[in-house]
Amino acid sequence: MSLLASYGPPGHLDDLDETGVKAWNMFISDRVDNSITGPNPHEVLNDSPRSQFYNLTKTDTAVDAQEATVTWTAFPRLVKIQSLADAQRWKRADASRDVQDEYCEWSVTHDAAGKITKVMFTCEGPEYWHLLAQSNPAKVLELYQRHINPNVQHSDLFGATGTYNPRNRWNDSTTDGAMHLIQPNNTLGAEIELAAAATIVRVIDGNELTTEQELIHCSKYGEPERNSDPHIGGAVNDLARQKADVSLADPVGLYFDKLATDGWATPDGSDPKDYWIRQRGDETHPVRFVYEVPQDKGFTVGDIKINGKPIQFGAQIADFITIKLTGVACRFGQSTTQPKTACLQVAPAPVEPAAVAQNLSAASVPGYRAAPLATSWTRRR
Repeated sequence: MSLLASYGPPGHLDDLDETGVKAWNMFISDRVDNSITGPNPHEVLNDSPRSQFYNLTKTDTAVDAQEATVTWTAFPRLVKIQSLADAQRWKRADASRDVQDEYCEWSVTHDAAGKITKVMFTCEGPEYWHLLAQSNPAKVLELYQRHINPNVQHSDLFGATGTYNPRNRWNDSTTDGAMHLIQPNNTLGAEIELAAAATIVRVIDGNELTTEQELIHCSKYGEPERNSDPHIGGAVNDLARQKADVSLADPVGLYFDKLATDGWATPDGSDPKDYWIRQRGDETHPVRFVYEVPQDKGFTVGDIKINGKPIQFGAQIADFITIKLTGVACRFGQSTTQPKTACLQVAPAPVEPAAVAQNLSAASVPGYRAAPLATSWTRRR
């Protein structure tokens, strides 16, 4: 098969001009290449390179290619396991976008009586919006006015400096709108890095690691208690253990998978699925949905019941949403990459020789500034 000509925008969105499309391809390609290289082996041990991960635009995808879709529940598992009851977890998840860490975030609109009228859900990565804001700020404003509020002003999004603020007043809460992801872990860069790191096969003390939890604890590519991280890593590593080359399918992104309504009931007996509105992304790669009942129906989202309980939180709906990413694997049985026989370790900082340490201090050396311990890699936490 031929090389992919270029990485496309998430959801096959058409917001970018020709220059922006080229810049997006370069961004994704660079992130993939950096993730293949992995962290500096002098700083992080047993985590590089990731030679079974490949760039679709630089390495052929072979004729035996198979796609694998990985899905998980949108409701944040960390909130769930730290809560004692459903009402408590729903309230906590609705209170802040910073706890919505499963690559899905939402904002809830209420009427004057406090009843829910609309919930908007997004899984769009922030990197796309940074690039769009650089290439076409007018388009960013137009999209905010169309999807969030017609009263959005340019100054609300860009401020005095003209630099786009992803956590602006219209995209920083669970009440005023959700245009794209802002939770620090919900990035496309994190998705790519996680997938690449998970391609490392681990054989520890003669035993090949295969379960989601032992893999994520050994390779440290995310948070073990999330729905997403261990499941993504386990699925990718399963492909790598089959001695295949692995990548993320184009267009690289996070997408809505299923919007289930099992156990839902509307006041008039209509199908609750009818009130899902896809706003961005194509049919197979949707990145934005709104759940809203048309005004002429005579009832609102808050009048719909889930398992006999009225919808009082956007989080109740998130329980029924699954998010997905799609991987691609090929050249099964052909990889000659050897497994790592140890888990990831951060290398200790260099120790100053004892003789020097006894005679010198930071204060005694003119111009000395202690350098912080840093690494050249990022990892979803």
